Amino acid sequence: MATYIDNRKAHFNYAIEETFEAGIELTGFEVKSIKKGQGSITSAFCVIRGGEAYIVNLHIPPYQPNNTAPGYDPDMTRRLLLSKKEIKRLADKDSTKGLTLIPLSLYSKGRYIKVSVAVARGKKVFDKRETIKKRESDREISREYKR
Repeated sequence: MATYIDNRKAHFNYAIEETFEAGIELTGFEVKSIKKGQGSITSAFCVIRGGEAYIVNLHIPPYQPNNTAPGYDPDMTRRLLLSKKEIKRLADKDSTKGLTLIPLSLYSKGRYIKVSVAVARGKKVFDKRETIKKRESDREISREYKR
């Protein structure tokens, strides 16, 4: 299971409550681009509209820019492939105040590209400061153990 694109800031900016695995609807050259490691999910988020889940602001540049179909938008909205039961659960969580759906990573599972979607709550500034303090104290402890 190879991870192609990772949202590194997600665990710093959000408190992750629950994760889901979803398929994603892509074209062939988008798959090639993702497998090459191109793309960005730092500003992406998920929405539920009309009983279907979508990922918004997922940036996937074309694999070969000169050989791309005219009118291709790298930031277009893409559909997530989830069961109706999972979509209903996500819709209930998304409607709760303060919770949002964010993608954590794009990875392969067999021959398919999957997205790890998290139900998350945004962290406040003081929570982020606590995270930084904890990380730095862990570094100091590990340095002392090395000596």
